[in-house]
Amino acid sequence: MGLGLSGFTDDDRNFQISKNLDLLNSIFKELDMFYVDSLDVEKVIQSSVDGMLSSTDPYTEYYPEEEESTLKEMTTGKYGGIGAAIRYYEAKDRIAIIEPTEGMPAAEAGVKAGDIILSVGGKEMVRGDMKPQDFSSKVSEALRGEPGTSFVLKVLRPLKNDSTVMEFKVTRKSIRTNPIPYFGMVRDSIGYLTLTGFTENCAKDFKKALISLKQQGAKSLIVDLRDNGGGSLTEAIDIVNYFVPKNQEILVTKGKLKQAQNSYKTQNEPLDERIPLVVLVNGSSASASEIVSGSLQDLDRAVIIGSRTFGKGLVQTIRPLPYNATLKVTTSKYYIPSGRCIQAIDYAKKNADGSVARIPDSLTTVFHTAAGREVRDGGGIRPDIEVKGDKIPNIVFYLMNDDLIFDYATQYCLEHPTLSSIEELKITDADYEAFKKLVKSRNFTYDRQSEKMLKTLKEIAEFEGYMEGASEEFKALEKKLSHNLDRDLDYFSKQIKSYLAEEIATRYFYQRGRAMERLKEDEDLEKAIEILKDPVRYHQILSAPEAKTTDEVAAAAVSSETKR
Repeated sequence: MGLGLSGFTDDDRNFQISKNLDLLNSIFKELDMFYVDSLDVEKVIQSSVDGMLSSTDPYTEYYPEEEESTLKEMTTGKYGGIGAAIRYYEAKDRIAIIEPTEGMPAAEAGVKAGDIILSVGGKEMVRGDMKPQDFSSKVSEALRGEPGTSFVLKVLRPLKNDSTVMEFKVTRKSIRTNPIPYFGMVRDSIGYLTLTGFTENCAKDFKKALISLKQQGAKSLIVDLRDNGGGSLTEAIDIVNYFVPKNQEILVTKGKLKQAQNSYKTQNEPLDERIPLVVLVNGSSASASEIVSGSLQDLDRAVIIGSRTFGKGLVQTIRPLPYNATLKVTTSKYYIPSGRCIQAIDYAKKNADGSVARIPDSLTTVFHTAAGREVRDGGGIRPDIEVKGDKIPNIVFYLMNDDLIFDYATQYCLEHPTLSSIEELKITDADYEAFKKLVKSRNFTYDRQSEKMLKTLKEIAEFEGYMEGASEEFKALEKKLSHNLDRDLDYFSKQIKSYLAEEIATRYFYQRGRAMERLKEDEDLEKAIEILKDPVRYHQILSAPEAKTTDEVAAAAVSSETKR
């Protein structure tokens, strides 16, 4: 009779489980029978489930039968519908089409971003007393259905000086989101591809793109995993396999149960074991993205560029429940080739208030790559070359939240019916003046952090009795930090123009356009190109510390070029 969790023997633990389940069942029955008002059964039970799961991690989730499609879409990237992103649009208190997917039913029927949904299949789509999120879910559910079924979609379409009601007959189909919205040659013989998620069969899409790039003359490759939140573990390993030998161990999972402990090795011969490779990552690159970038780093197979990744080293398993419900539960942690786990947060060690914190760098452990380079566990993947991008200005967040960037893109497209190429897209000074005019016409206001902090500081100064001697200084500071919309729109014009251009590019060329527009002024991309155009430096970064003499690295670079 061994010790279980929390110091209990196995028998003690089983008794505690049985006892507390009986108590939970009895409490609900007593409430249902004696509570003064009738209970919403599903709501009460859901609250109990939510409370139970809150003691685990954010990735352990319960999906009732009606949310099965959500889980399936998340894991496979497939669903039956029209292929369009939607969002609550406050100005009309309706749901707006945000982005039709290229080649899918909505786009094929003529639906455009900016269209306001009025009815689906003759059913009026009005919010009533629903929360915006619930309203969005209701409309999303109405748009989805069995592939092959048709309905009439009625929308309100903005025009230059007015709007008009339009109707489209849309036939649903099986929708699969494209995990590689763009790939192409970015400079001379350097190929580039962006992967947005590790959904079912994405490795096959990756392979096709890689082969196409090599046929176009790519002699080195940039793989963009920025903002890729992850997905299938096996798809990630298949992608790593394209660049490393067969039978290479990529991943080990370790969990409480024996079936959660596995070793994952590459199964096939690589497509290209020698092509110089750079992987771009950022703070939103997580899970499967970290398996790919971390494994290629541990095996000294790619130079990682960008900012430190999210740090999710947990593996989830789908467990079926009664009544067609599902539990997505964390069953193990994963360890990449160096032996490190990149999980950044220990959810088993929560603070008294329920909060959790990242593992501090001082408590992380040093591991080594195949060549002997130092890498660390416990905090995501640290890039070989860090590029700190600009933070999103506060004003941009509010411009997006108030749909001003979205609305200007709609207005721009009405005034420019066609755009021949992404290269042609440029936000001119006249365009930006038109945007500023739109912003001012809406009486736009936003929460400036400097003003909030100054107000807090004043309150503290008054409380502690320092205000009298510092009042003149506070007045001078208030004057300097006074809300000046014109000044802020001009000061942050470069960043705002960038977001405007991305939104507009998406209207003409869908996700492919957004990806291409982002590459126009991309520090990470430029650094990747710089490294790939310098074979000596590329091999120096991936070499063992003691072997990093210029002559040795240059010889290795020449040898690699010759073998390719």
